[in-house]
Amino acid sequence: MAKSIHLKLPERRSAIIDSIADVFSYQVLKRCGSELKVGERGELSISLELAPGIGAEGFRIESGPKATVRVIGNDELGLLHGVGKLLRTSRFAPGEFLPGTWQGTSVPQKPVRGIYFATHFHNFYHDGPVAENQRYVEELGLWGYNALAVWFDMHHYNGIDDPAAQAMIERLRAILAAAKRVGMKTGLTTLANEAYANSPKELRSDPNTHRAHYGVELCPSKPGAIELTLKWHEERLEAFADLEPDYLWVWPYDQGGCACKDCAPWGANGFLRIAEPVARLYRRYFSKGKVVFSTWLYDMHKDEGEWRGLTKAFERRPDWVDYVMVESHAEFPRYPLEHGVPGGLPMVNFPEISMRGMWPWGGFGANPIARWFQHLWDVAGAKLSGGFPYSEGIFEDINKAVCAQFYWKESTKAMDTVREYAAFECSPDVADDVTRAIDILEKNHERGWTGFRDGRSIEPVVMPKDQGAEEALALLQKADGRLTEAARKAWRWRILLLRGVIDVELYRTGGMVTEKCEGAFEELKRIFHADGAEAQVHPPTAEMRESSR
Repeated sequence: MAKSIHLKLPERRSAIIDSIADVFSYQVLKRCGSELKVGERGELSISLELAPGIGAEGFRIESGPKATVRVIGNDELGLLHGVGKLLRTSRFAPGEFLPGTWQGTSVPQKPVRGIYFATHFHNFYHDGPVAENQRYVEELGLWGYNALAVWFDMHHYNGIDDPAAQAMIERLRAILAAAKRVGMKTGLTTLANEAYANSPKELRSDPNTHRAHYGVELCPSKPGAIELTLKWHEERLEAFADLEPDYLWVWPYDQGGCACKDCAPWGANGFLRIAEPVARLYRRYFSKGKVVFSTWLYDMHKDEGEWRGLTKAFERRPDWVDYVMVESHAEFPRYPLEHGVPGGLPMVNFPEISMRGMWPWGGFGANPIARWFQHLWDVAGAKLSGGFPYSEGIFEDINKAVCAQFYWKESTKAMDTVREYAAFECSPDVADDVTRAIDILEKNHERGWTGFRDGRSIEPVVMPKDQGAEEALALLQKADGRLTEAARKAWRWRILLLRGVIDVELYRTGGMVTEKCEGAFEELKRIFHADGAEAQVHPPTAEMRESSR
């Protein structure tokens, strides 16, 4: 175990490499304590290097002479990912660091390894301290993510000059800038026909759709609507222009769409008529940018002709689309698996890592569902070029790690990633017990709180069956006693341990909130910075339960 580290950097280096060195130092000091020294002299030398030829965004870790570990990136992103692998395979003790024994070369298989932050509902990304969001972006880069996408959700605001809109733009810019500082790509998400709260009523779309709709979106079949939509999109592109976003997603739903006779079926008609000019506008600003065409919720309940219509529209591969995004709330859509991706375009996914089977999302602590994602990956992973998991907060941190490692190596097993996560965030000494506990938590995952009915409190209704909640909590409590103080206090461990407590309390009482349970909810609220959060992402504290009357 080393008590001091010499961090050696290339003589000629970029600001990105300096940022990666800062990420490494921050992680080591956070996990070992300030007694450990990282600087110019040390018992152990960590050398960060670049050597093109390894493979795009790949890395190599090897031992050097005189207690030296070399982390060699093919490029700057490869170096970031290599630092992540070194950290995940190392041991941390108070004031001491023992580098991992893993050595070798690793190159990602999927080129698109992004994450999407949903900055709404006053969740962690919306309200949490910007500095914490920025550090979190770096930590996802350590797991192999190479891109971050965000959404400037227009419907909240009365135009781009609305002070609240400007504040959100600055927040999003700061979060995206953190990704760029460590070499990650950036992206913007947009609904093709989204609009501001004060959009002209005479141009609004037909909301008669079974999908979500805010009632302010525009109908591209009405004269002047496309021109106004493009004006708004251009204003937004100018607001983020200096960050040079590498991706633009053009989205049909959740909100959005138009059900009028001239736009239906939206996904193969009206959507295409507005999506193409939006994409071409983006390309005018960023000629090398990639356009991701989303098919989210296509033919949601039945065959409405959206998939078939898109296949016909893309008989000739469109020059304004680079990827087709395919996903839904539950099973992976069958159409592209059985008929191929329209236009023969590469396919990326959008795994829903936050909402599945739990209400409020993250309200009960960590929500690991690794085996569910293994199922989804087994169905479609071999056909994907990567993806962007859909995140509503930090409570699904384990799910993010699972998806990142699928993108990195197609044959990765989800539970192997869970064990690597447990060894890194807890300790290799407790990894088996924590992995077993996480597996049990997934078996007890399904739950929901329905609020109030007829003026009477309906307590959380959770865990219709118990698959070992007591065992899971016992394993977590056993591990808790063996962790370093830094690991025990870390939010990742706390939300996992609190989940174990909540499961036992709610199952034992038939869904009634006990004092222990209430304390856990309050701690989760503090961790998630959820004081002002909406019900979807707010733990069901007494305050929230009362406000739902």
